[in-house]
Parts: sequence; C-alpha cells; structure tokens
Amino acid sequence: MKKLFLLMGILGLVFTKQPVNAQGFFSDSLRAAQDTTDAEELANPSVVGMGKSKGIIIRYERLPRFGMHSRGQQSSVEDARADVLKSNRFEFKAYAPLVNNPHFKLVLGGSYFLEEFNYKKPETQQYPLYQRLEDKNLRSLDGQLIMLKPLNRKNYLVFRVKGELNGDYGKYSDISLTRYLRTSMEAIYGWKKSPYLSYGVGVQLGYAFGRQTIYPAFLYNRTFNDKWGVEALFPANVTFRRNFSEKSLLYLGYRIDGSTYNININTEPFNQYETVELRKSEIKARLRWDREIYDFIWFALETGYRYNHKFDLYDGRQRTANPLIETHIKDAVFFNVELFLVPPRRFLKQ
Repeated sequence: MKKLFLLMGILGLVFTKQPVNAQGFFSDSLRAAQDTTDAEELANPSVVGMGKSKGIIIRYERLPRFGMHSRGQQSSVEDARADVLKSNRFEFKAYAPLVNNPHFKLVLGGSYFLEEFNYKKPETQQYPLYQRLEDKNLRSLDGQLIMLKPLNRKNYLVFRVKGELNGDYGKYSDISLTRYLRTSMEAIYGWKKSPYLSYGVGVQLGYAFGRQTIYPAFLYNRTFNDKWGVEALFPANVTFRRNFSEKSLLYLGYRIDGSTYNININTEPFNQYETVELRKSEIKARLRWDREIYDFIWFALETGYRYNHKFDLYDGRQRTANPLIETHIKDAVFFNVELFLVPPRRFLKQ
C-alpha cells in the first residue's frame, strides 16, 4: 500500500489537478501529460475546474439486448439476423511518468480492453461472423507515449503515439504483429489564453470512424464560472461540465469511438482472404457523474444512448475495398461503471 501511495504521489507531481478531459481523441491519456505547478509561467491545455487526473482506471460497460442485421455484399456471402442478449466490455488503464520537468513531460501509458457478445441461439450457429464473435472475444492490448512540451507562457505542443494489438486472439503467443498491430498518432498546437481558457488545433491519424484516417481536430477547454465549463476536442468529443464541488462533477455530451480488429473465420468464403478485418465505429450521447469515495479513490457512473455508425467486415489487405458484410446494429442504451485512482491530496499539497 505504501508503494501505491508513492506511485500516486509521483503521478500527482506530473498530473494536473484540473486536467483536460479529451475522451475520444486523447481519451484518458492526455490527462497524464498535464501539470499546473507552473501554470502561471508555462502553458498547458488544462483549465481551472476540471476533474482530477487518473493514474489507474478500471471500467466495465454493459449493453443490454439489441438486434443485428447483416447483409452480404458479395455473391457468396449470405444475409442473417440475430439478437444479442448482452454485450460486455472490460477495460484496464495505467499511466506512469518517464520524464517530468517544467519544460517537458513524457508519460508511458498502457491498457487492456476486452469485448464479448452473447447471442440468442440457434441463429449464431448458422452464420460464421456471429459464431466467431461469440466464440472469441475482441481484445486490444496497447502501449503509448504522451508528450507535453510547453513552448512559453502562451503556447504548448501535445503529441501522442500509440501501438495496439487488436483482434480475436486467445493466447498471446499466437499474436502476429503484421496482422494485429494498429498504430495511431495525434498532435495539437495550443494557446493558453488564461487559467480559464485554452484552445488548439491539430491532426489525428486514428480509427474513430472505423478505418485509419487523417482528420483535423480542434481543442477548446473553457470554464465559465465556478459551476459550468465545456471540454471539447471536435469532432471526436464535446462535453459540458457541471461542478457541484471538488468531490462531485457531472458531464453531458457525446463522443465517437472506433477501432478495427483482425478476426479469423476459417469457413468459405472468408478463408480465401489472407486476413479479415472488422471495422467498427459508434457515436455515444452520454451522461456521466464522477464522485470521490475516499481521498485518492473515485468512482464514475455513466449512461447514454449508442448509435452504431459502422460494424462491417472487410478484406484486411484492401483499405479501400468494398465490404464483405455490412451489419446494421440497433441503437441501444448503455451503462458504464468506473473505479479510478487519483493523486492523494497530501502529495498535491507538497
């Protein structure tokens, strides 16, 4: 326990007490590259009023029953329908500082994600895609480096590079880097106008819309008063914040989540392709409440409405090819519970 407190204390010296909440673009990882100890001298993306930074995160998400309708886009691929009784998602994240000085921050992050589908049978037994999704969970194991470089009192640069292994693999000894490795990068150049306003422009190379794409990003963090603020990285995320106290915050907004997974289907006609790729993307309208349990221990409850943008199967070696299967997923309500650790107060006050 003492070692845990020490680690959280080190993180507290690197993390900001009011970090940017840029989920969807930088997700939780940008939190790890903030610092307010030199806020009056050197610029960073954070503004007064944001929630505490996170060092360790454990998250569980549940989607209740919803329907799927798949349409084959090749002559040899059939159509099918099925009911998903439930979909569960588990995630673990952790961040640790590598370099920490007023002029440069470098943080190492890592996470593990798992998604499972439980279908109503016997529909899944007759369709290779559904059968594979039920037999094998979708998994992601990633590592990332986040850099914050204050340039002066008004300007800063944030950069992140990430590598992840995405697929339906079981044993890690079976992982092939050439098949499962996905890479993404983000960069933001920002202006810190005041402790209450920070904005920036940049680009992202990522999978938010279902396949690797480059698109612009616009950062806007602003605190209007002691109760209200907005945290946005458009188009991936826009969130309005309501501060009840230092121990209780409410968020309302949307975010876009996307990824690709290499999956193995060993039946005709899919086994003729070197690799088959599932590209998925969804838009979530969400309501989230963060609350302190005790000092460095917090929890969050989140609910909202999920709109499925893409859930399609492709020849993994053809980025621009037509899909093999297009799947429409019925929109559904989701529920999310999260437990996370933040720097203890006694370290932040040092």
